[in-house]
Amino acid sequence: MQQLLKQLFSNQNFFIRLTLPVLVMVMASTMFILPASATGVYEMPSFTADTWILDQGDVISRLNEGEISKAFKDLAQETGYEARIVTIHRLDYEETPESFAKGLFTKWFPTATAQANQVLLLIDTVTNGTALVSGDQIKSLLTDSIAQSVAEETLGTALREGNKYNQGFSDVSDRLVAVLSGKTDPGPPQIKETVKVEGTFTKAEETNQGNATAWVIGLLIAATVIPMATYYIYLVFQKPPSQKSEE
Repeated sequence: MQQLLKQLFSNQNFFIRLTLPVLVMVMASTMFILPASATGVYEMPSFTADTWILDQGDVISRLNEGEISKAFKDLAQETGYEARIVTIHRLDYEETPESFAKGLFTKWFPTATAQANQVLLLIDTVTNGTALVSGDQIKSLLTDSIAQSVAEETLGTALREGNKYNQGFSDVSDRLVAVLSGKTDPGPPQIKETVKVEGTFTKAEETNQGNATAWVIGLLIAATVIPMATYYIYLVFQKPPSQKSEE
């Protein structure tokens, strides 16, 4: 056994060839378990007039998307006002829902004239952060206070009741259509008072993040310990210079 180990670690090139694949494997593994990449405004698709919902967060059902799209399309034909909903999964670094929404609004509608009759509601499905941006001509109907209420209360109420995205966007659609049609603002939905019992269960996303962190730490430790142990064995079975000279 000792003779075999001496042969294996007899030259430095073999040691390098042995440890290099381990390091490559560890680095590759960490890339696969890191969180999904963030989204930047520059990655968003170009504007298309017949797209009323862009669901990159994948939280809206096909049925609900069809109903809301039809309601927004009918609103545009009847009033000239256009409303759109965008969902994304994870914002780019140092980006906020407000800055992202404004950046996308400018990308899709680069001039004041193009922006005048537009409404854009955005949500980041990781944090449930929301933002609503609108053109100047719409503000006489969709005031800043109503816009804030739509984003934070109409949509926020459904999200706080268990991430009910479909219900929330349906309520948003009904309220925007009513307001932009010149009808009385129905206001946010009534909040039901319920007794909330504090649970001790870990959320799925927290569990996934914890597992990913544990994997990263474990692989980093392995990347440090394995080469050190291999090199130690290599040194142990190296012949002392005195023995080599005697031979």
